[in-house]
Amino acid sequence: MTTGIDTAFTDRLVATRRDLHRHPELSWQERRTSEQIHQALERVGIRTRRVAASTGVIADIPGGDGPFVALRADMDALPITEETGLPFTSIHDGVMHACGHDAHTSMLLGAAELLIGDGNLPAPVRLIFQPAEEQGAGAKAMIEEGALDGVGMIFGGHVDRHFPTGKVVVTEGIVNASTDAFRIEITGRSGHAARPHESVDAVVAASLLVMSLQTVVSREVDPAHPSVVTIGRFDAGSAPNVIAGHALLEGTIRAQESAVRRQLVDAVHRIANSVGQLHGAHVQMTLTESTPLVVNPPHMVALARAAAQAVVGPDHVPSLHMANMGGEDFSYYLDRIPGCYVRFGAQVQGGKGYPAHSSRFDIDEAVLPIGARYFCEVAKLAGARIGQDST
Repeated sequence: MTTGIDTAFTDRLVATRRDLHRHPELSWQERRTSEQIHQALERVGIRTRRVAASTGVIADIPGGDGPFVALRADMDALPITEETGLPFTSIHDGVMHACGHDAHTSMLLGAAELLIGDGNLPAPVRLIFQPAEEQGAGAKAMIEEGALDGVGMIFGGHVDRHFPTGKVVVTEGIVNASTDAFRIEITGRSGHAARPHESVDAVVAASLLVMSLQTVVSREVDPAHPSVVTIGRFDAGSAPNVIAGHALLEGTIRAQESAVRRQLVDAVHRIANSVGQLHGAHVQMTLTESTPLVVNPPHMVALARAAAQAVVGPDHVPSLHMANMGGEDFSYYLDRIPGCYVRFGAQVQGGKGYPAHSSRFDIDEAVLPIGARYFCEVAKLAGARIGQDST
Protein backbone atom coordinates (compact mmCIF):
# COMPACT_ATOMS: atom_id res chain seq x y z
CA MET A 1 0.00 0.00 0.00
CA THR A 2 1.29 3.46 -0.93
CA THR A 3 -0.26 6.84 -0.39
CA GLY A 4 2.30 9.18 -1.94
CA ILE A 5 1.85 11.64 0.93
CA ASP A 6 4.73 13.42 2.68
CA THR A 7 5.17 13.47 6.44
CA ALA A 8 4.56 17.20 6.80
CA PHE A 9 1.16 16.86 5.12
CA THR A 10 0.20 14.02 7.44
CA ASP A 11 1.35 16.00 10.46
CA ARG A 12 -0.91 18.90 9.44
CA LEU A 13 -3.90 16.59 9.14
CA VAL A 14 -3.21 15.03 12.52
CA ALA A 15 -2.85 18.45 14.14
CA THR A 16 -6.14 19.56 12.61
CA ARG A 17 -7.96 16.43 13.73
CA ARG A 18 -6.64 16.75 17.28
CA ASP A 19 -7.63 20.40 17.48
CA LEU A 20 -11.16 19.58 16.32
CA HIS A 21 -11.31 16.61 18.69
CA ARG A 22 -10.31 18.81 21.61
CA HIS A 23 -13.05 21.32 20.75
CA PRO A 24 -16.13 19.28 19.78
CA GLU A 25 -19.44 20.98 19.07
CA LEU A 26 -22.95 19.56 18.94
CA SER A 27 -25.30 19.69 15.95
CA TRP A 28 -26.09 23.24 14.80
CA GLN A 29 -23.49 24.60 17.24
CA GLU A 30 -20.39 24.00 15.09
CA ARG A 31 -19.35 27.66 15.10
CA ARG A 32 -15.70 27.24 16.07
CA THR A 33 -15.38 24.25 13.76
CA SER A 34 -16.84 26.30 10.92
CA GLU A 35 -14.42 29.13 11.60
CA GLN A 36 -11.44 26.75 11.64
CA ILE A 37 -12.53 25.33 8.29
CA HIS A 38 -12.97 28.82 6.87
CA GLN A 39 -9.49 29.87 7.98
CA ALA A 40 -7.84 26.69 6.72
CA LEU A 41 -9.38 27.09 3.27
CA GLU A 42 -8.60 30.80 3.10
CA ARG A 43 -4.94 30.02 3.84
CA VAL A 44 -4.68 27.90 0.68
CA GLY A 45 -6.59 30.41 -1.43
CA ILE A 46 -10.09 28.89 -1.42
CA ARG A 47 -13.01 31.22 -0.79
CA THR A 48 -15.91 30.00 1.34
CA ARG A 49 -19.52 30.80 2.06
CA ARG A 50 -21.49 30.00 5.21
CA VAL A 51 -24.86 28.26 5.02
CA ALA A 52 -27.21 26.15 7.18
CA ALA A 53 -27.46 28.25 10.35
CA SER A 54 -24.04 29.75 9.51
CA THR A 55 -22.27 26.58 10.61
CA GLY A 56 -22.21 24.78 7.26
CA VAL A 57 -19.42 25.70 4.84
CA ILE A 58 -19.37 25.46 1.05
CA ALA A 59 -16.23 26.13 -0.98
CA ASP A 60 -15.62 25.82 -4.72
CA ILE A 61 -12.35 24.94 -6.44
CA PRO A 62 -12.16 25.96 -10.12
CA GLY A 63 -11.73 23.34 -12.81
CA GLY A 64 -12.80 22.45 -16.32
CA ASP A 65 -16.22 22.97 -17.80
CA GLY A 66 -19.29 21.10 -16.63
CA PRO A 67 -21.02 20.33 -13.35
CA PHE A 68 -19.23 20.27 -10.03
CA VAL A 69 -17.97 17.13 -8.33
CA ALA A 70 -18.96 17.48 -4.67
CA LEU A 71 -17.06 16.07 -1.70
CA ARG A 72 -18.79 16.03 1.68
CA ALA A 73 -17.62 15.82 5.29
CA ASP A 74 -19.74 16.05 8.45
CA MET A 75 -18.61 18.15 11.41
CA ASP A 76 -20.78 17.65 14.48
CA ALA A 77 -20.03 15.80 17.73
CA LEU A 78 -22.19 13.83 20.16
CA PRO A 79 -23.55 14.50 23.69
CA ILE A 80 -21.14 12.01 25.30
CA THR A 81 -18.59 12.49 28.07
CA GLU A 82 -15.21 11.38 26.72
CA GLU A 83 -13.29 8.65 28.55
CA THR A 84 -10.46 7.94 26.11
CA GLY A 85 -7.71 9.48 28.22
CA LEU A 86 -6.15 10.96 25.07
CA PRO A 87 -3.87 13.97 25.54
CA PHE A 88 -6.19 15.90 23.21
CA THR A 89 -9.39 14.78 24.91
CA SER A 90 -12.48 17.00 24.72
CA ILE A 91 -12.36 20.14 26.83
CA HIS A 92 -16.17 20.31 26.85
CA ASP A 93 -17.91 18.17 29.45
CA GLY A 94 -20.57 15.99 27.91
CA VAL A 95 -19.51 16.62 24.30
CA MET A 96 -17.24 14.32 22.29
CA HIS A 97 -16.24 13.45 18.75
CA ALA A 98 -17.29 9.82 19.19
CA CYS A 99 -18.09 9.11 15.54
CA GLY A 100 -15.04 10.35 13.65
CA HIS A 101 -16.44 13.56 12.21
CA ASP A 102 -13.27 15.32 13.31
CA ALA A 103 -11.39 12.91 11.04
CA HIS A 104 -13.78 13.43 8.12
CA THR A 105 -13.38 17.20 8.31
CA SER A 106 -9.60 16.90 8.47
CA MET A 107 -9.57 14.55 5.45
CA LEU A 108 -11.59 16.96 3.35
CA LEU A 109 -9.38 19.89 4.33
CA GLY A 110 -6.42 17.77 3.26
CA ALA A 111 -8.11 16.97 -0.04
CA ALA A 112 -8.71 20.69 -0.58
CA GLU A 113 -4.99 21.33 -0.17
CA LEU A 114 -4.15 18.61 -2.69
CA LEU A 115 -6.78 19.72 -5.20
CA ILE A 116 -5.90 23.41 -5.14
CA GLY A 117 -2.28 22.45 -5.68
CA ASP A 118 -3.13 20.34 -8.73
CA GLY A 119 -3.96 23.35 -10.88
CA ASN A 120 -5.54 21.42 -13.75
CA LEU A 121 -8.74 19.79 -12.55
CA PRO A 122 -10.99 18.30 -15.25
CA ALA A 123 -14.11 19.66 -13.52
CA PRO A 124 -14.77 22.14 -10.72
CA VAL A 125 -14.95 20.67 -7.21
CA ARG A 126 -17.34 21.70 -4.45
CA LEU A 127 -16.38 21.06 -0.83
CA ILE A 128 -19.35 20.57 1.51
CA PHE A 129 -18.69 20.74 5.25
CA GLN A 130 -22.01 19.77 6.77
CA PRO A 131 -23.44 20.31 10.25
CA ALA A 132 -25.95 18.17 12.16
CA GLU A 133 -25.44 14.74 10.60
CA GLU A 134 -26.11 13.18 13.99
CA GLN A 135 -29.60 14.67 13.92
CA GLY A 136 -30.21 13.52 10.37
CA ALA A 137 -31.07 17.10 9.41
CA GLY A 138 -27.89 18.76 8.19
CA ALA A 139 -27.87 17.37 4.66
CA LYS A 140 -31.42 18.56 3.96
CA ALA A 141 -30.54 22.03 5.23
CA MET A 142 -27.45 22.18 3.02
CA ILE A 143 -29.46 21.09 -0.01
CA GLU A 144 -32.16 23.67 0.68
CA GLU A 145 -29.49 26.37 0.74
CA GLY A 146 -27.99 25.39 -2.59
CA ALA A 147 -25.18 22.97 -1.77
CA LEU A 148 -26.07 20.79 -4.76
CA ASP A 149 -26.79 23.57 -7.24
CA GLY A 150 -24.72 22.84 -10.33
CA VAL A 151 -23.39 19.56 -8.88
CA GLY A 152 -23.32 16.39 -11.00
CA MET A 153 -21.89 13.82 -8.57
CA ILE A 154 -21.15 13.61 -4.84
CA PHE A 155 -18.82 11.46 -2.74
CA GLY A 156 -18.45 10.92 0.99
CA GLY A 157 -17.09 8.43 3.49
CA HIS A 158 -16.83 7.36 7.12
CA VAL A 159 -14.03 5.98 9.28
CA ASP A 160 -14.67 2.39 10.37
CA ARG A 161 -12.96 0.53 13.21
CA HIS A 162 -14.07 -2.84 11.79
CA PHE A 163 -11.43 -2.60 9.04
CA PRO A 164 -7.66 -2.16 9.38
CA THR A 165 -6.12 1.10 8.33
CA GLY A 166 -5.23 0.98 4.65
CA LYS A 167 -8.52 -0.54 3.55
CA VAL A 168 -11.10 1.54 1.68
CA VAL A 169 -14.43 -0.31 1.65
CA VAL A 170 -16.46 0.26 -1.52
CA THR A 171 -19.82 -1.48 -1.80
CA GLU A 172 -22.52 -1.52 -4.45
CA GLY A 173 -26.14 -1.21 -3.34
CA ILE A 174 -27.37 -0.61 0.21
CA VAL A 175 -24.64 0.56 2.59
CA ASN A 176 -26.70 2.24 5.36
CA ALA A 177 -30.10 1.48 6.82
CA SER A 178 -33.14 3.71 6.98
CA THR A 179 -33.71 5.27 10.41
CA ASP A 180 -36.90 6.28 12.20
CA ALA A 181 -37.11 7.70 15.70
CA PHE A 182 -40.06 7.07 17.98
CA ARG A 183 -41.28 8.49 21.26
CA ILE A 184 -43.82 6.69 23.42
CA GLU A 185 -45.49 8.42 26.37
CA ILE A 186 -47.30 6.22 28.89
CA THR A 187 -49.75 8.00 31.18
CA GLY A 188 -51.12 6.04 34.12
CA ARG A 189 -52.15 7.27 37.57
CA SER A 190 -49.63 8.04 40.28
CA GLY A 191 -50.10 7.02 43.87
CA HIS A 192 -48.55 5.73 47.09
CA ALA A 193 -46.12 2.83 46.70
CA ALA A 194 -47.90 1.01 49.56
CA ARG A 195 -51.25 1.08 47.74
CA PRO A 196 -50.60 0.02 44.13
CA HIS A 197 -54.25 -0.96 43.65
CA GLU A 198 -55.16 2.72 43.71
CA SER A 199 -52.79 3.52 40.84
CA VAL A 200 -51.93 2.67 37.25
CA ASP A 201 -48.18 2.05 37.30
CA ALA A 202 -46.54 3.62 34.26
CA VAL A 203 -43.21 1.93 35.09
CA VAL A 204 -44.74 -1.54 34.91
CA ALA A 205 -46.52 -0.75 31.65
CA ALA A 206 -43.40 0.77 30.12
CA SER A 207 -41.24 -2.15 31.24
CA LEU A 208 -43.60 -4.63 29.60
CA LEU A 209 -43.53 -2.51 26.47
CA VAL A 210 -39.72 -2.54 26.38
CA MET A 211 -39.60 -6.32 26.68
CA SER A 212 -42.44 -6.88 24.20
CA LEU A 213 -40.73 -4.76 21.57
CA GLN A 214 -37.75 -7.13 21.70
CA THR A 215 -39.88 -9.76 19.99
CA VAL A 216 -40.71 -7.66 16.95
CA VAL A 217 -37.50 -8.38 15.06
CA SER A 218 -36.91 -11.86 16.48
CA ARG A 219 -40.43 -13.17 15.88
CA GLU A 220 -42.10 -11.02 13.23
CA VAL A 221 -39.40 -10.21 10.67
CA ASP A 222 -37.84 -12.71 8.27
CA PRO A 223 -34.32 -13.39 9.66
CA ALA A 224 -32.92 -12.84 6.17
CA HIS A 225 -33.90 -9.16 6.34
CA PRO A 226 -31.65 -7.09 8.65
CA SER A 227 -33.60 -4.87 11.03
CA VAL A 228 -33.36 -3.32 14.50
CA VAL A 229 -35.73 -1.93 17.12
CA THR A 230 -33.87 -0.33 20.03
CA ILE A 231 -35.08 1.56 23.11
CA GLY A 232 -32.37 4.04 24.02
CA ARG A 233 -34.15 6.10 26.66
CA PHE A 234 -36.46 5.21 29.56
CA ASP A 235 -37.52 7.99 31.93
CA ALA A 236 -40.00 7.52 34.78
CA GLY A 237 -40.59 8.18 38.45
CA SER A 238 -39.64 10.84 40.97
CA ALA A 239 -39.26 9.02 44.30
CA PRO A 240 -38.85 5.41 45.58
CA ASN A 241 -42.15 5.48 47.47
CA VAL A 242 -44.27 6.97 44.65
CA ILE A 243 -45.83 4.94 41.88
CA ALA A 244 -45.04 6.77 38.66
CA GLY A 245 -47.96 8.07 36.71
CA HIS A 246 -45.91 8.87 33.63
CA ALA A 247 -43.12 7.17 31.67
CA LEU A 248 -41.28 8.10 28.50
CA LEU A 249 -39.58 5.75 26.05
CA GLU A 250 -37.51 6.84 23.07
CA GLY A 251 -36.00 4.55 20.49
CA THR A 252 -35.02 3.89 16.91
CA ILE A 253 -36.14 1.63 14.08
CA ARG A 254 -33.63 0.52 11.44
CA ALA A 255 -34.30 -1.44 8.26
CA GLN A 256 -32.79 -2.11 4.84
CA GLU A 257 -36.03 -2.58 2.94
CA SER A 258 -39.04 -0.29 2.66
CA ALA A 259 -41.55 -3.09 3.33
CA VAL A 260 -39.72 -4.17 6.48
CA ARG A 261 -39.50 -0.54 7.60
CA ARG A 262 -43.28 -0.22 7.41
CA GLN A 263 -43.77 -3.60 9.10
CA LEU A 264 -41.65 -2.52 12.06
CA VAL A 265 -43.41 0.82 12.44
CA ASP A 266 -46.81 -0.87 12.39
CA ALA A 267 -45.69 -3.47 14.93
CA VAL A 268 -44.40 -0.88 17.39
CA HIS A 269 -47.69 1.01 17.13
CA ARG A 270 -49.69 -2.18 17.66
CA ILE A 271 -47.72 -3.37 20.68
CA ALA A 272 -47.73 0.06 22.31
CA ASN A 273 -51.51 0.33 22.03
CA SER A 274 -51.99 -3.23 23.30
CA VAL A 275 -49.84 -2.69 26.38
CA GLY A 276 -51.78 0.47 27.14
CA GLN A 277 -55.07 -1.40 26.98
CA LEU A 278 -53.72 -4.25 29.07
CA HIS A 279 -52.71 -1.93 31.93
CA GLY A 280 -55.44 0.67 31.57
CA ALA A 281 -52.90 3.34 30.67
CA HIS A 282 -53.00 5.95 27.92
CA VAL A 283 -50.24 5.43 25.38
CA GLN A 284 -49.24 8.05 22.81
CA MET A 285 -46.66 7.17 20.16
CA THR A 286 -44.97 9.75 17.92
CA LEU A 287 -42.87 8.63 14.95
CA THR A 288 -40.28 10.85 13.30
CA GLU A 289 -39.12 9.58 9.94
CA SER A 290 -35.43 10.33 9.57
CA THR A 291 -32.87 9.23 7.01
CA PRO A 292 -33.67 6.98 4.04
CA LEU A 293 -31.44 4.13 2.84
CA VAL A 294 -28.00 4.98 1.48
CA VAL A 295 -27.72 3.17 -1.85
CA ASN A 296 -24.58 3.30 -4.00
CA PRO A 297 -25.35 2.95 -7.75
CA PRO A 298 -23.05 0.64 -9.79
CA HIS A 299 -21.54 3.29 -12.09
CA MET A 300 -20.57 5.46 -9.11
CA VAL A 301 -19.13 2.47 -7.28
CA ALA A 302 -16.87 1.81 -10.25
CA LEU A 303 -15.48 5.35 -10.00
CA ALA A 304 -15.00 5.14 -6.24
CA ARG A 305 -13.34 1.74 -6.48
CA ALA A 306 -10.91 2.97 -9.14
CA ALA A 307 -10.01 5.95 -6.94
CA ALA A 308 -9.53 3.76 -3.87
CA GLN A 309 -7.36 1.30 -5.80
CA ALA A 310 -5.19 4.15 -7.01
CA VAL A 311 -4.60 5.18 -3.41
CA VAL A 312 -4.26 1.92 -1.47
CA GLY A 313 -3.86 -0.71 -4.18
CA PRO A 314 -6.35 -3.22 -5.66
CA ASP A 315 -5.84 -5.73 -2.85
CA HIS A 316 -7.03 -3.27 -0.21
CA VAL A 317 -10.47 -2.34 -1.55
CA PRO A 318 -12.98 -4.85 -0.10
CA SER A 319 -16.77 -4.67 0.01
CA LEU A 320 -19.06 -4.88 3.01
CA HIS A 321 -20.01 -8.51 3.68
CA MET A 322 -22.70 -7.79 6.27
CA ALA A 323 -25.48 -5.30 6.73
CA ASN A 324 -24.60 -1.93 8.23
CA MET A 325 -27.57 -0.76 10.29
CA GLY A 326 -26.22 2.72 10.94
CA GLY A 327 -28.07 5.66 9.43
CA GLU A 328 -26.53 8.45 7.35
CA ASP A 329 -28.12 11.61 6.02
CA PHE A 330 -25.79 11.37 3.01
CA SER A 331 -28.84 9.53 1.68
CA TYR A 332 -30.52 12.87 0.99
CA TYR A 333 -27.75 13.84 -1.43
CA LEU A 334 -27.99 10.50 -3.21
CA ASP A 335 -31.74 10.99 -3.57
CA ARG A 336 -30.93 14.04 -5.73
CA ILE A 337 -27.77 13.14 -7.65
CA PRO A 338 -25.55 10.07 -8.20
CA GLY A 339 -22.64 9.43 -5.90
CA CYS A 340 -20.96 6.91 -3.63
CA TYR A 341 -20.38 6.50 0.10
CA VAL A 342 -17.35 4.51 1.25
CA ARG A 343 -15.77 3.47 4.52
CA PHE A 344 -12.16 4.08 5.56
CA GLY A 345 -10.52 1.39 7.69
CA ALA A 346 -9.28 3.08 10.89
CA GLN A 347 -8.75 0.25 13.36
CA VAL A 348 -6.58 1.31 16.29
CA GLN A 349 -3.49 -0.85 16.16
CA GLY A 350 -2.94 -3.03 19.19
CA GLY A 351 -6.01 -1.65 20.93
CA LYS A 352 -9.27 -3.25 21.92
CA GLY A 353 -11.24 -0.88 19.77
CA TYR A 354 -14.46 0.71 20.91
CA PRO A 355 -17.51 1.25 18.74
CA ALA A 356 -18.67 4.56 17.36
CA HIS A 357 -20.86 6.50 19.81
CA SER A 358 -18.81 5.05 22.67
CA SER A 359 -17.14 7.29 25.26
CA ARG A 360 -13.86 5.50 24.44
CA PHE A 361 -14.06 5.67 20.65
CA ASP A 362 -10.81 6.49 18.83
CA ILE A 363 -9.26 5.97 15.40
CA ASP A 364 -5.88 5.26 13.88
CA GLU A 365 -4.80 8.67 12.60
CA ALA A 366 -2.88 7.05 9.75
CA VAL A 367 -6.26 6.97 8.01
CA LEU A 368 -6.25 10.75 7.57
CA PRO A 369 -3.91 11.07 4.55
CA ILE A 370 -5.57 8.01 2.98
CA GLY A 371 -8.96 9.68 3.16
CA ALA A 372 -7.57 12.98 1.85
CA ARG A 373 -5.88 11.27 -1.07
CA TYR A 374 -9.02 9.25 -1.86
CA PHE A 375 -11.19 12.37 -1.98
CA CYS A 376 -8.68 14.06 -4.26
CA GLU A 377 -8.45 11.05 -6.58
CA VAL A 378 -12.18 10.45 -6.82
CA ALA A 379 -12.77 14.14 -7.57
CA LYS A 380 -10.36 13.96 -10.50
CA LEU A 381 -11.71 10.67 -11.86
CA ALA A 382 -15.30 11.84 -11.55
CA GLY A 383 -14.37 15.16 -13.15
CA ALA A 384 -12.82 13.34 -16.08
CA ARG A 385 -16.02 11.31 -16.44
CA ILE A 386 -18.09 14.49 -16.44
CA GLY A 387 -15.81 15.88 -19.16
CA GLN A 388 -16.30 12.76 -21.28
CA ASP A 389 -20.07 12.85 -20.85
CA SER A 390 -20.24 16.49 -21.93
CA THR A 391 -18.32 15.95 -25.20
